[in-house]
Amino acid sequence: MSSKDCTDQSSHDHSNEQNGQTLMVLGTASDVGKSIVTAALCRIFAQDGWRTAPFKSQNMSNNSYVTPDGKEIGRAQGVQADACRIAATTDMNPILLKPKGDMTSQVVVHGVPYADLEARAYRESYLPTAEKIVKDALNRLRKNYEVVVMEGAGSPAEINLKSRDIVNMNAAKWGDAPVVLVADIDRGGVFASIVGTMEILEPEERARVGGFIINKFRGDVSLLQPGLDWLEERTGKPVLGVIPYLPMLGIEDEDSASLDSKRQVIKKSSSTTVDNESERLDIAIIRFPRISNFTDMDPLFEEKDLEVRYMTHVSEWGNPDAVILPGSKNTSEDLIYLRETGLAERIVQYAEKESGFVVGICGGYQMLGNRLLDPKQVESMHTELAGLGILPVITTFAGEKRTVRVSGETKLFAASSALSPSATSVLTPIVGYEIHMGRTDYEQAVDRPFAISAEVQDGAALHDGRIFGTYIHGILHNDDFRRNWINTIRASKGLKPLEANLRFQENREAAFDRLADHVRKHLDLTRIYEMMGLKSIM
Repeated sequence: MSSKDCTDQSSHDHSNEQNGQTLMVLGTASDVGKSIVTAALCRIFAQDGWRTAPFKSQNMSNNSYVTPDGKEIGRAQGVQADACRIAATTDMNPILLKPKGDMTSQVVVHGVPYADLEARAYRESYLPTAEKIVKDALNRLRKNYEVVVMEGAGSPAEINLKSRDIVNMNAAKWGDAPVVLVADIDRGGVFASIVGTMEILEPEERARVGGFIINKFRGDVSLLQPGLDWLEERTGKPVLGVIPYLPMLGIEDEDSASLDSKRQVIKKSSSTTVDNESERLDIAIIRFPRISNFTDMDPLFEEKDLEVRYMTHVSEWGNPDAVILPGSKNTSEDLIYLRETGLAERIVQYAEKESGFVVGICGGYQMLGNRLLDPKQVESMHTELAGLGILPVITTFAGEKRTVRVSGETKLFAASSALSPSATSVLTPIVGYEIHMGRTDYEQAVDRPFAISAEVQDGAALHDGRIFGTYIHGILHNDDFRRNWINTIRASKGLKPLEANLRFQENREAAFDRLADHVRKHLDLTRIYEMMGLKSIM
């Protein structure tokens, strides 16, 4: 099988065709692996020389992605665009629902907040409008790309949702897309879930299903064969592949449910592997009920000298070397949660009396301040709340959301590494993105802002960066900055610094290829190409 960059169009001239070809990836339930299978197919088609784009008409997630033009989409579609080696646009996820509480979500349309709507109001009042938005976005993608890999949401067999469906079988029909149905064998009941889904679908919907993908398989596939034969005979549809479980995938998750199984990964091939368990740092991350953009933490799980964990209650505190307050979709409510669980008081004690390392990102940064003001009740019903009082800043929530990619420099930690003792005035470059509705101002002097750029000063730092807050998501994806911060903590414990050997973005790109190679081995791509009316490159 030959491989070509997706920008190379020489072997596929579709300039005279009105619409690119489509494929819809649906699942028997949530969290069966639709997003990852879609990403794998995106990279496979791109490797095969097709100009490919992802599409999900409606996504529900607080883990979002900022496009190059400063708009907000679901993180899964941003990741899938990366798999295609293209820039993400809002056409790839025209409607994003960001849950704010029970039954209420912020509705983001083409990357811009539209309104906060309760579930009933959204279904009854907005979905008829949403249909045209979805169709127009999909049509634009099909005109600009040769292949569009569409992803559904949850299950297409939810009886109570089918009448207003804009994301599953109706979207497949609008895109004239053949469907592959993904099921997760790891959770059990895989045959019942597939057959049950097919039974509930309408006849014309069943006819659109081209076959099944059984995902997350562990064991000897020959032992599964009798079940596969029965399934094909029972449904009249082929099993297109049985995809073995792939550990240590290296591609970020979208759903916070994945945090339940998040574990530290130690890669023995690296020269920075720490043999002495006592030299590993304990990094504790607060898992808010409304945690957002938790993929900010992903690089930490790949650092060889860290043990990284999430905690939800003060009883899980232990003896951390650093505590991180991540982003939140509702800063006020999650701040109240910190107080209810005893974590608020413990964080303050850790920062002030125990000289602990504390980091706040976006919502976490806002919580570290003195006060949260919300006079127009933009985010919650609380017009004013006392913050943790660790950073001398005050946040005021406003109706306009700031979504922008940013780049700048920081002096923090550049001098901390014994590997570069002369780096006292070195500025470390950083890149990331902002997504927030609050404005944070200094109430009194801080040591320094966290970072500076040509446009703005960001964040606040105290005690040479032992405590800092920033609005920059993705800050820990900056390899040199991350390693310098870790080495600062190591130095505080009398440990030697380590080289910055981890290159997270390079590893991520390699992970896409690893995923694509894995899926190629276990998927009947010839049949999938035939379903789409395309010829595979052999």
